[in-house]
Amino acid sequence: MSATGDAGPPEARRDAGGVGGEADEKRVTWAELYFDLVFVFAITQVSGLLHHHHHDATGLARALVVFVPVYWCWVGTTVQANIRDVDNLRDRLGILAVGLAGLFMALAVPGAYGGRGVLLGAAYWLARLVLLLLLIRLPGVWRGPYGAGVLVSGPLLVVGGLLPDGPRLALWAAAALCDLAAPLVFRRRLAAVAYHPSHMPERFALFLLVALGESIVGIGGTAAGARLDVAELVAVAAAFTISAGLWWQYFVYAADAMRYAVEVADSRRDVVRRIFQYGHLALAAGVIGVAVGFGETVADPWQALGPGSVALLYGGCGLYLLTFGYTRWMMFRKVATTRLGAAAVVLGLAPAVVRLPALAVLVALAVLLVALNVVEHVRVVRAAGSGPAPVAPAGSALPTGAPLPAGAPLPVGAPLPAGSALPAGSVPPSAASAE
Repeated sequence: MSATGDAGPPEARRDAGGVGGEADEKRVTWAELYFDLVFVFAITQVSGLLHHHHHDATGLARALVVFVPVYWCWVGTTVQANIRDVDNLRDRLGILAVGLAGLFMALAVPGAYGGRGVLLGAAYWLARLVLLLLLIRLPGVWRGPYGAGVLVSGPLLVVGGLLPDGPRLALWAAAALCDLAAPLVFRRRLAAVAYHPSHMPERFALFLLVALGESIVGIGGTAAGARLDVAELVAVAAAFTISAGLWWQYFVYAADAMRYAVEVADSRRDVVRRIFQYGHLALAAGVIGVAVGFGETVADPWQALGPGSVALLYGGCGLYLLTFGYTRWMMFRKVATTRLGAAAVVLGLAPAVVRLPALAVLVALAVLLVALNVVEHVRVVRAAGSGPAPVAPAGSALPTGAPLPAGAPLPVGAPLPAGSALPAGSVPPSAASAE
């Protein structure tokens, strides 16, 4: 979910902009990492649901409507862990309780449109209630997104689980829209909430990494039972290249830019809402589509896929790349020309490859992603070399308080130090070019 209804406790309050005056960098706790393991399983369950349904608009809607509460349960836990210190007994137990509710949700996903609909809704409602109780000491928490989860979307999911298939989908879609709209509806009430800038990008990057792990499962789970002749091994290599290309796009080019954006934003609330809560929903959905597409290509590389499987594979990749166009515009008001162009090529090729063997479909997409990453690598190197500051190795830090000349790129891999002066126009190379 998003943050609380009103301002948080004194230690969570801050002016919503600027870089200076930050507390010590907030680290992800072991409880949060253990909590993520539940969602490894949950994403696998959502992928299985999509795999077993028709790959048409209705099938995609069914999977998305189930994925949103799973994702939003994770988001709600992440945000409350970001704005508070959760490394204590009460909050560890609370995170584990939400994890148990998430496990119940994951178990319900395969039969969500059958006999397990009530279990899905009740488990989500339980998770939202636990999160609200963890934040109950904050004033006005009922009049915000967490309250909306307990009072509106949770009951809608439970009631929907009692209804027949069609009305159930409609009511669950309404619940999903309620959750997604809550951060926007309560935008003014969230203005005083302080977000730790380093913790939020790391958590959402970890969630995307979990989704990318599902693409590896989609490859290996299918290939493990195949003959593994030359064609199948080439298909595995091509599918892995696609997965690695998606990883490269985010973790090499976009992750630093997103962290930079939240650190220097005038309104961190808006960056968190637009880039992380909404943007990463689309990124994860795209990766899940690709993962399901892998499961239907690797085992029989000479079989034509058909429009449904191609839509998942190429459509998921296209959505993933298009989302970077959205995030770049939201962060820097710049157009991600290379990624938008690549997305247009991917989506434009989809109708043409429907009748081709799966191996050719995989190889074509792998070549496109490799070419995109090569182009963006060249642009990042040129951007890093155009400024007066030398390029630092990955993981190096700038001296505390060291100013950068106006317009100079932040060295690749250099984290933003506390108290460092960043003049207007100074951006990391990934933000200036690829991202």
